[in-house]
Parts: sequence; C-alpha cells; structure tokens
Amino acid sequence: MTGSGADAALDELAATPRLLAALDFDGTLSPLENEPMDARMLPAARDAVEALVALPDTFVALVSGRSLTDLRVIAEHDDDSGIRLAGSHGAEFWIPGEGRVEPADDAADVELRDRLRADAERVTSDLDGVWIEPKTFGFGVHTRRADPAAAHTANRRVDRIVAAEAPHWRRRTGHNIVEFSFRHEGKDSAVAALRERTRATAVLFAGDDVTDEDALRSLAAGDVGVHVGTGPTAARVLVADIPAMAEFLADLARRRAALRA
Repeated sequence: MTGSGADAALDELAATPRLLAALDFDGTLSPLENEPMDARMLPAARDAVEALVALPDTFVALVSGRSLTDLRVIAEHDDDSGIRLAGSHGAEFWIPGEGRVEPADDAADVELRDRLRADAERVTSDLDGVWIEPKTFGFGVHTRRADPAAAHTANRRVDRIVAAEAPHWRRRTGHNIVEFSFRHEGKDSAVAALRERTRATAVLFAGDDVTDEDALRSLAAGDVGVHVGTGPTAARVLVADIPAMAEFLADLARRRAALRA
C-alpha cells in the first residue's frame, strides 16, 4: 500500500457512522480475463467484501461497466445478497429488498443499439482476437486477445460507424476495450445515487481503470479514493495490485469491527 495517509484514511473510514464501500469489479477485485465472463473475485477479496457486508451501518456496492445481468453472474450474486450493484456504469441497479431498478428502454434506442452492434460485428469479423460484447445500452469492442494492428483497425472501423449513426452516444475507453452507450450515466452518478440511498456519511471508492476516474474525481471531503495499480489518478491512496486491495478492505473491516465491539 502506498501514498501518504493510507493509515489515516483507513481510520477515517472505520470511524464514520455510515460507510459506503463502492468498488469496481474487473481489475479491482477480480483479475482481468481474456474471456470476460470467466472473471471472479479473488478469494481474499471476497472474504474482505463479506466481512464488510456483515458489519452494521456498512454498505458495499459493486460499481461496474458490465451489464447488470453479467455483473450478477461474475460476482456470483444471488437474491439473498446484501451487496448492492450498479451495472452499466450506473444506468441500472440491484438493491437488497427491491431487486432490479432499471430505466425504461426506448424502442428507437434499442433498435439502433441492435443495428450498430450487428454492424460492429460485421466490420470486425475478419480481425482475429476482436470480440463485440453485447451490453444493455450499447456494446463493447474487446481487443485483449488481438494484436495491436488488429485492435487499432477494429476501433477505427467501429468509431466510424458510431460517429456516422450515433454521434450522441457516449464513448468510453478501458483496458483493451472501447465501449459505446446510448445512456450517459457514469460511475460518478452511480456513487452519488448509492450515497443518497444509503445516507452514507463517507464513501470509499476503489477502481483501476480510466472509467473509474469520474467517480474518484467526484468524491467529497471525508471520502477516500483508492487506485489499484500505477497512476496517474485522482485517488488519495494507491495499492499495488488486487491482493493489496483485498488486504486494504480486510484491514478496514478489522478496524471498523474493533470500533463497534
């Protein structure tokens, strides 16, 4: 764990009356996988998350660019879980006691999504290692298994399609993925909605990718941002890798439990 004030940050979070721990999934709790649906939390990360969920006045949410359906699969999340979910960068939620909270789909948006997704699949079908991931409000262009030339070609071709047909869509870049969506919510708005729902007095947000920086920059005084990996980042605390992130969460759970003993 690096960064000045990591211990102070843990103590602040442990002592706050109502804590929201909002956590990215891929690259933060789970290693990045060539097959995205193979992703699972490291056992140490899952143990730490469950330790936090078990504490009073402590709320844990997974905040991901994954669709809510896929996030529930990779998080091994069932209907009895106490973990909140924000999928599609905060455009859809799962709340304990309520279940899914999703916006109503506009038929024109859905038709355009399906057409552009099919076009993206068609123009990248000749490129080895490129995969188009269906998403609730758009699609993602995965290039983790592609060589750099094929990845560049795939992104250039799909960019042209979206620029011509849906210039109003939101474009996001991540680790070997470019995502397109007809909804514009971000992880910053997801954290804001979760903060309001839980009435949290402080928020911990942790992530590893460019799309997490919106949420990190949105944090208020008294909140703590954690970045997994190297910078640049708006996070207050940096941790080296996923095991270090798991230890940070476990340490937080121990300190918070000790204050409530």
